[in-house]
Amino acid sequence: MQTPEILAPAGGEEQLLAAVRCGADAVYLGGQNFNARRNAANFAETSLTKAVSYCHARGVKVYVAVNTIVMDSEMSALEEEADQIAEVGADAVIIQDMAVLRLFHNRYPTLKRFASTQTAVHNIDGARFLESVGFDSIVLARELSLDEIAAICASVSIQKEAFIHGAHCMSVSGACYLSAMLGGRSGNRGLCAQPCRLNWTSGDHPYALSLKDMSLITHLSELADAGINSFKIEGRMKRPEYVAAATAACKLALTGKSYDAEALRAVFSRSGFTDGYLKGQRSAEMFGYRTKEDVTGADGVLSSLAALYRNETPLVPIDLVFSLDKSAASLTVSDGVLEVTAQGSAPERANHRALDQESAKKNLEKTGGTPFFVRSFRSEIAEGLTLPISALNAMRRDALDELLELRGQPTPHKKHDFDFAAPARDRSPRETPALWARFHQKEQIACMDSFEKIILPAEEIDAPLLARLGEKLIAQLPTVLFPEDEPAFDARLEALAKAGLISVWANNVYGISLGRRLGLAVHGGFGLNLSNTEALAFHEAQGLNSATLSFELSMNAIKALGGSIPRGVLSYGYLPLMHVRNCPIKASIGCAACGQKGILPDRMQVRFAVECDHYRSVALLNSVPLDIAKRNMRGLDFQMLYFTRERAHEIEMIAKRFLAAEKTDEPHTTGLYYKTLL
Repeated sequence: MQTPEILAPAGGEEQLLAAVRCGADAVYLGGQNFNARRNAANFAETSLTKAVSYCHARGVKVYVAVNTIVMDSEMSALEEEADQIAEVGADAVIIQDMAVLRLFHNRYPTLKRFASTQTAVHNIDGARFLESVGFDSIVLARELSLDEIAAICASVSIQKEAFIHGAHCMSVSGACYLSAMLGGRSGNRGLCAQPCRLNWTSGDHPYALSLKDMSLITHLSELADAGINSFKIEGRMKRPEYVAAATAACKLALTGKSYDAEALRAVFSRSGFTDGYLKGQRSAEMFGYRTKEDVTGADGVLSSLAALYRNETPLVPIDLVFSLDKSAASLTVSDGVLEVTAQGSAPERANHRALDQESAKKNLEKTGGTPFFVRSFRSEIAEGLTLPISALNAMRRDALDELLELRGQPTPHKKHDFDFAAPARDRSPRETPALWARFHQKEQIACMDSFEKIILPAEEIDAPLLARLGEKLIAQLPTVLFPEDEPAFDARLEALAKAGLISVWANNVYGISLGRRLGLAVHGGFGLNLSNTEALAFHEAQGLNSATLSFELSMNAIKALGGSIPRGVLSYGYLPLMHVRNCPIKASIGCAACGQKGILPDRMQVRFAVECDHYRSVALLNSVPLDIAKRNMRGLDFQMLYFTRERAHEIEMIAKRFLAAEKTDEPHTTGLYYKTLL
């Protein structure tokens, strides 16, 4: 079994040096515009060229993050950035948006495509879907247990990454809208403001939406045995000393050596570390926040950690062949692929001691201050000749400088003919969009004749309801469905299909695989984060029957989208702001005390309801409902009312108001539809 690579973060040039010099096999970094850490220093065109050259010269791979959702208005800039990445010869791109996948797959097919953590790969169907559409690697969700990781790894043949150290988001990545909805700074756009790290409370428990950082460095061999090919360190917003500490610790752990766990904790942690998800121990012990002691603890270790990457590290093995005869001296250096030869000055007749192999080797093997170390040395030296040490040193310097430059030369990826088409609507939208409704429980269903489609969690559907609603009924798939729950849910959905269910609503890509496998029509949910025409075209080609668009889009952008797939928006509802596996209410007071009626107050004592998804995960709901009843919906095929805790009589009133296009007088939000998202 090949040893997994260490993949380190590089938020800027100093972090890049720390990662490479402390032993990373690969680094991941961002360009200027489309990466999920836009507030990091990142790398513009010139500095990206320099970064890739530096890494490749030292045998380190470079993966460039292009992992935000993209708007139609940004496609030209995206194409330009793709060209820059391909031109400098990056090894892979990290992708969330399927439009970005389409671009690189078609224009630069030799540039590997890695699925971002924002794609939220957390089960077998999701992994298989991403493999089937052209990804070369997937990074698994941080919420998985070791057994679940092994199950997913066994299901696909492409490369598998796992985060092994760094921050734990409370929400499953890609399924969090908290920062966007509360402050207009979207995590899906690379600008998360981390409002979850503020003091939300659950019972007597403070910071109820903040988890300790993960550290799985003691579990690397288990992860490798489970099928992980790449150990990924989180932290493109972190200081270089953090990168050095984490990378060096992984390097030592992989070789069975001990590492300085206290220095690793001191440089950055939140009340220490957790491995709770990996062990399947999802409890209150996983929660933690950044204390004053955590902040000041770094002071004592920064200088020692900086020393780890102060100088070049010998990373690249080379073979030396030295030749000295009456007419000339030469030194040939090879890394096994590239070879250079430096010529020296003419030798002199030795008056005292002639140059021998031992002396030549002693001087020519002095590669300190370079990224090279000597693997083998061979010489052919004529008798009775000598050469000044200065001449030997000059040959070595010239040869190594030339080899380093050659190794860092970019190898551009060949460009194929592919450009995004201008977004044009291929079909006329309905004159008046239909009204769809999503209910959390079947007891809520009201005003059935008002709705063209009714969406209900699959667990709430039974045979009598199927008989009553027929083709109008769509089964909502869980937004997150972890492997431990997959078999039972698959069996239930298959039984519903045999009983007459024909459609599902998928809020994650796994649902596309699952629905197709069971012969069901698949409608795309807002959790697919569909935000541009190319992504709509991609999913239409995958068989999606309709698309509920991302509620992070402006209404102008929504109505300008092209393509032919039917599309709609959420126009009412307490929007799910994040999806969480380790429920903070369960961790603090337990499920019995909650009774599926949990509330989380923020630091201003604004109350946010928590919707329980059959004890598998929970969704944090916004404190006020989205409501755009009186707004112009022309250009859309449907608008959805997303009901959560409303009672039947409330639902009737809301439905009647939307049918009459009457504005509400109750507290509400119009969301991001009429704002500019950063």
